[in-house]
Amino acid sequence: MARIREKLPTTFSYGEARAAGLSKHELYSLRDAGSIELLSRGLYRRTDSSVSDLDLIEIAKRSPLATLCLTTALVRHGLSDEIPPSTDVALPRGTRSPVIGTPVTWHHFDRATFEIGRKTIRLDAATSIGLYTAERCIIDAFRTRATGGNELANDALKRWIRMPGSIPASLLRLAASFPRTLSPIRKTLEILL
Repeated sequence: MARIREKLPTTFSYGEARAAGLSKHELYSLRDAGSIELLSRGLYRRTDSSVSDLDLIEIAKRSPLATLCLTTALVRHGLSDEIPPSTDVALPRGTRSPVIGTPVTWHHFDRATFEIGRKTIRLDAATSIGLYTAERCIIDAFRTRATGGNELANDALKRWIRMPGSIPASLLRLAASFPRTLSPIRKTLEILL
């Protein structure tokens, strides 16, 4: 049974455990012995793995297209000090939002622009989650000013300008894919520069 446990990825589903040859009884025996822990319904993690952000791992495992966005992504890029009450996660419009145990605010972005500025970050050896680039996060903050407010977008842009390697022309090129944001970003840049 230990040999089978070693074949499992760091974080795995009940179905993956069954496919690796573990019976339901063996899986629960590993859990009771402390070799694995239950993260949420049907999602397990080996206890010999390094500590990481278990909330993000759950999100990534439940929805492979999940992408950190808006305030959550701005904080990761050092462009905001706000502490969001829940994790902001984008999915392509029309994708079902999974039910998970951690507090998440799901945002559904247009499929045509969903991949623009999207990268992935590794959470553990077998799990990655999407993260929008700093430029895309600024654009999204300007796109959602009606709900997020002007202050978040303006502050993020001010911080980004001060960061080494920030190129306003590249931000404007990316903003061209989101026509309603191009003008407000350009005007704010003119004021700040």
